[in-house]
Amino acid sequence: MDILETAAYDRRQRRNMSCALLFYLLPFFLSAALYFYLRTPDSPSSIIGAGVKSAPALLLAAVVVSWNGGQSLLGVAGGLIFSAVGDACLVWSDLFIHGMGAFAMAHLMYSLTFLSSRYSEKSTPSWKLYLSLIFFIVGAAFYMYIYPSLKKAPNSDLIVPGVAVYTFLISLMGTLAIRTGHTPTVLGSLSFIVSDVALSLQLFKVIPNLEHGNSIVMVTYYLAQLLIAVGDVKAEANKNEFAKWKRS
Repeated sequence: MDILETAAYDRRQRRNMSCALLFYLLPFFLSAALYFYLRTPDSPSSIIGAGVKSAPALLLAAVVVSWNGGQSLLGVAGGLIFSAVGDACLVWSDLFIHGMGAFAMAHLMYSLTFLSSRYSEKSTPSWKLYLSLIFFIVGAAFYMYIYPSLKKAPNSDLIVPGVAVYTFLISLMGTLAIRTGHTPTVLGSLSFIVSDVALSLQLFKVIPNLEHGNSIVMVTYYLAQLLIAVGDVKAEANKNEFAKWKRS
């Protein structure tokens, strides 16, 4: 009976946590909805537009800090803040390099977090190692595919090496996310990659702009950040549950 009662208690705790987390995420959902409501194809670049676009990532950072504490500013919460900076920069086309640099820092912080003890497994299955190798090969192939278009872009002397570094960092983030085995984290990293692929193909004129191209980019992007944030909260919760189990 004790075991059954403990299992039932754990299920109630997880259910209560999910409900509380959903409540905390309501501002994120409202801010994302506001962005799509206000955004139009001919929207001018403005500080207000930058604020509306970056608000969802900042609100997710606040959720992660409120659940995991200030140390998360050096992890996923910090990555979300850098992402918000990148969101604001990309509102103005002449700040693209700055935005890409901010997102590169976000991927680096995510990667370092995914290597922490809260995520890491005792051993990495061989299939994950093969999948990581495939990730980097696909990333390199995609870079070579868009390389001719990068050469034609303004400031190509910065764009070409910058995109190469960025491609490496997002590929690294994706491989380390898969290594964690956390479903929200894995799906979040994959959604982030889909968003960046869709953005780069259109931004660098590899393909014509899609009719709903911006919506595809932003929906997958906001979804990615949401899943990565939720994955970080749950990873911390799992660590605390494991610590309690060891002490009992």
